[in-house]
Amino acid sequence: MRLAGTTEEITCSDSILVTGGAGFIGSNFVLDWLAAGRGSIVNLDKLTYAGNPENLASVEHSAAYAFVQGDICDAELVASLLEKYKPRAVVHFAAESHVDRSIVGPEAFLRTNIDGTFTLLQAARAYYGSLTSADQGMFRFLHVSTDEVYGTLTPEAPAFHEETPYAPNSPYAASKAASDHLVRAWVHTYGLPAIITNCSNNYGPYQFPEKLIPLMIANALQGKSLPVYGDGQQVRDWLYVGDHASALRTVLERGRVGETYNVGGGNQRSNLEVVKTVCVLLDELVPESKFKPHVQLVKYVTDRPGHDRRYAIDARKLESELGWRAQESFETGLRKTVEWYLRNAPWVENVTSGAYHQWMTQNYSGRGEKVAATERVR
Repeated sequence: MRLAGTTEEITCSDSILVTGGAGFIGSNFVLDWLAAGRGSIVNLDKLTYAGNPENLASVEHSAAYAFVQGDICDAELVASLLEKYKPRAVVHFAAESHVDRSIVGPEAFLRTNIDGTFTLLQAARAYYGSLTSADQGMFRFLHVSTDEVYGTLTPEAPAFHEETPYAPNSPYAASKAASDHLVRAWVHTYGLPAIITNCSNNYGPYQFPEKLIPLMIANALQGKSLPVYGDGQQVRDWLYVGDHASALRTVLERGRVGETYNVGGGNQRSNLEVVKTVCVLLDELVPESKFKPHVQLVKYVTDRPGHDRRYAIDARKLESELGWRAQESFETGLRKTVEWYLRNAPWVENVTSGAYHQWMTQNYSGRGEKVAATERVR
């Protein structure tokens, strides 16, 4: 394919362009990719509140790693990076991703998740058209998305699969659904060799402590309340971030163009069950804590608007077609996660800035304490 206005063909290097690589999942992918010796990485990240260059301090001076601070909505910058580094793939993580923040301020989610994805797709389309035929056969655009685009499940419903109709229920989920549809359209209309992945809830090292697991760890260690929305019976499928990184490598290397692959850990747990398990691990791993048993810190708070009741992922397509399997159980992955946060207290202190405290106050102060109708914490 040749686009109007392109000049001579160029040849791909062994590098890949990663967007949002300083965020939680992105940084774990970058570290995993470089450790596996898969080639070099160019990391484009705007460094919003959730993007932290400290996550990648161990590879900062590596010859196989380059960091560029910038916005995926900057079409000129994106095009210049593709021209300069000639990557063989684009792996697109960059997104606003916190549901609560999307409820308070949806505009940023539409700009980054929809407009930013459109900008990347257009730049990738032009770049793809400039490649040799051989390199066009190798090039991939991997779009990393979420299971939240599918909406919510009843307790007895089968897990989300790749043909589940989209039914997003939050501004965040709607913006990611829109970006998925854009990627699909660029495959079918323009022939861009793109693949979509939709993952379940991730957890693990370097996760910003506004999300459930790191928030519970940070608060419990300080003797603060552990806020649980509603009755705490919202169910999620938990995926260790290291397993997610290996799944993405597998999809990038062997996935079929135009396909969607769901990535899940096969670990359905209610939010309350997750919080209780974190508390038990902290009781064990921090025996000197004056806040033991940590479960006594749990406080039920008013549920957030439109809170989806259950997510579950059917990952059999990824497993059967590409041979991927999650290596961590929820128990082993959560223990690794809690141990990491205990070893890396300075990282938590550095990322929980004044802006973080301001957000936490804004999000939780008006909810108040609520006694769960179905269960009290024991």
